[in-house]
Amino acid sequence: MIRDVWILYRMEMRGALRDRTIVVNSLLIPALLYPLLLWLGFVGMTFALGQSETFVARVAVIDWPDGHEALRREFEAIPRIQIEEATSARAAADRVIKGALDTSVEFLRAGENAGLLRGNFTARITYDKSKERSETARARVSEAMERYREQWLEHEAQARGLGASAWRVFTLDRRNVASKKQMGAFFMSLLVPLLFAAMVVVGCFYPAIDATAGERERGTWETLMASPAPRRAIVAAKYLGVTTFGLVAGLLNFTSMAATIKPILAPIIERAGGSMDVALKPQALPVVVMGALLLSGFAAAGMMVFASFAKTFKDGQSMITPFYLVTIIPMLLVQSPGIRLDARTAFIPIANVMLMVRSAILDSINWPAAALTVFTSMVFIAGLVCLAVFALRFEDVAVGAYPGTLMKLVKTRLLGRDPMKTRGNQG
Repeated sequence: MIRDVWILYRMEMRGALRDRTIVVNSLLIPALLYPLLLWLGFVGMTFALGQSETFVARVAVIDWPDGHEALRREFEAIPRIQIEEATSARAAADRVIKGALDTSVEFLRAGENAGLLRGNFTARITYDKSKERSETARARVSEAMERYREQWLEHEAQARGLGASAWRVFTLDRRNVASKKQMGAFFMSLLVPLLFAAMVVVGCFYPAIDATAGERERGTWETLMASPAPRRAIVAAKYLGVTTFGLVAGLLNFTSMAATIKPILAPIIERAGGSMDVALKPQALPVVVMGALLLSGFAAAGMMVFASFAKTFKDGQSMITPFYLVTIIPMLLVQSPGIRLDARTAFIPIANVMLMVRSAILDSINWPAAALTVFTSMVFIAGLVCLAVFALRFEDVAVGAYPGTLMKLVKTRLLGRDPMKTRGNQG
């Protein structure tokens, strides 16, 4: 039987590689498209940030505080700002709501305790957080106010014979102890597992349809069934072919993401004052390969089960799409960095493998939970493969003549329930 599987597997692979749709969707898109989309996304984000930084903010000021001429000069020194005088805070707020102004600043008298410091005042900034222009204008004004506040407090402290440390009571100093490699691993752990899992599933999509519905549409399924190879060998060869495409798609996507994530993200992170470097440890690579194998094995088995009932390639797309959409749910569940691979999450299909890959990238893998993930994934895969073999062992299902669905097949031929007899007994 092994020889039959090997011969049929090579035939499946040769046939699939001749299909341009399969090659493009299962191999080229995982390797090229998603890194390109990631690059275009960050380029677009950078362009949008640049646009927001270059517009002129319209700011209304109500009642400049007395004795603070330096504050007016600080405002006038803000890049790309247009200051307007306003007589009423209500009128200025209405203009902000309508979009005629980006923000308004109203200077009020200080409260009872704050008023003990001569010249003190309160500033109220009105803005519309739902509008990017207004939020950016508020940030510019707030930054200028903070600068002036520091300068004024320092001046008042010196006038009273106090040093800066005595006036401020305490200072806040931030220190990031993460290395460049750790930062690179962190960003990879956020982006790579999701795209990695999605590309494995996409890599299985078209080969699974071609291996079942495609055979029927081409009229070659009956010829294949007439070969001396046992039915299990035929199903095994097709399953291995679909799994191979999913595995290759995942590894290609992982390789391309690892090669492109640094040049794409590094300039943006450096602008924010950080740094990163991408260097995976060698022990993470076997985990990634195992993750791709488990994901492709699960997706290939599930898709072949549903595609077994499709008569045409179009029907196969319709039948597999619900399964594909269901696989997205566990992918979204693990997007929170706080979710870790443990004894509970190891039982969630797809999500457990994604968490295993993420922990391998971060070099913080929980090996007992990883072993449990491999075991539970293999159990899920074995169950789906057995279901596919069960469905395709029936001649009418294999040739596409079965009129029902998977649920009907399970009820009537696996569980032995006859819907007609059930309805007759109820009557």
